[in-house]
Amino acid sequence: MGYEITEGIVNSAQKVVFYGPEGIGKSTFASHFPNPLFIDTEGSTKKLDVKRLPKPTSWQMLIDMVKFVIQTKPCKTLVIDTADWAERLCVEAVCASHGKKGIEDFGYGNGYTYVAEEWGRFLNLLQDVVDVANINVLLTAHAIIRKFEQPNEMGAYDRYELKLGKKTTAQTAPITKEWADMVLFANYKTFSVAVDDKGKKHKAQGGQRVMYTTHHPCWDAKNRDGLPEELPLDYSAVAHIFDNQNAVKELSEGPTFTIEQPSEKVLEPEPLDPIKFDDLEVQEFDDGIPKALKDLMNVNMVTEQDIMDVVAMKGYYPANTPIKNYDPGFIEGVLIGAWDQVLNMIQKNKMQF
Repeated sequence: MGYEITEGIVNSAQKVVFYGPEGIGKSTFASHFPNPLFIDTEGSTKKLDVKRLPKPTSWQMLIDMVKFVIQTKPCKTLVIDTADWAERLCVEAVCASHGKKGIEDFGYGNGYTYVAEEWGRFLNLLQDVVDVANINVLLTAHAIIRKFEQPNEMGAYDRYELKLGKKTTAQTAPITKEWADMVLFANYKTFSVAVDDKGKKHKAQGGQRVMYTTHHPCWDAKNRDGLPEELPLDYSAVAHIFDNQNAVKELSEGPTFTIEQPSEKVLEPEPLDPIKFDDLEVQEFDDGIPKALKDLMNVNMVTEQDIMDVVAMKGYYPANTPIKNYDPGFIEGVLIGAWDQVLNMIQKNKMQF
């Protein structure tokens, strides 16, 4: 066995989290990244001239979209706009798969643990976008103000945090910050101006939009590129980091040392047929089928009869029972929540005929 030893700076795509209050211009900022493709989870890019995939109506559809980007490489930057709305889909999927109406129904914080595990798998998939497809990933998110108490110190203060997880016990925000190479916090910078001769009365003026790049007691931020602590909210302030990726190499010009290892025949995996989201032939489904399921069926070219066949084969419902007569919990928790398994059964069932 042998390993390749490398040296020097490794140039690669970036993982960026960009968050701030509503209306600060998160989507506009993201639209200036290299060749962006938006997965618009909340419909905030309608006024922007950008490329976008359909709005995901389920957690599984969002995952399928990310896999589609890995397989087809249609962009240089994948933008999830916003992460907190994507988390809603994650929570809905976790609740549906466990037959719960809400995350608090789990008790003892177990629901937040399940969400953190599922969100962690999602971040691993986004890591493949960077490592396998060499595409930047940008997560935008809203900011929320929380009361923070420093351990072993008196008093408390307000600080801005990612609007991920409703409770401090939720782990989606911490693991997202750890995953990112760069966390940028955008806000309005205001100035206090005296309005009387004695300087006792003040009013706020200004409102300049800025972004912060390093950690502060009042917000989370970080970068690995030596950026100034404060920058104007303009993509040009960070453009040089991404311009360097126009000719990204796997390794920098540093010397490489190789330890010889016996040659082995490597079996290349068969290429997967990419999921097609463009130019889909939309099927006409019964109005009783939820839109989230319709979207998954359309993308994967699955008919209502296909689902009815495998559902009957598994004994969940009698043959030819229309989907609109299925229990809503079964649709959410099984057909949507475990769509990969359902799709696999449909494909195997078709191969038998």
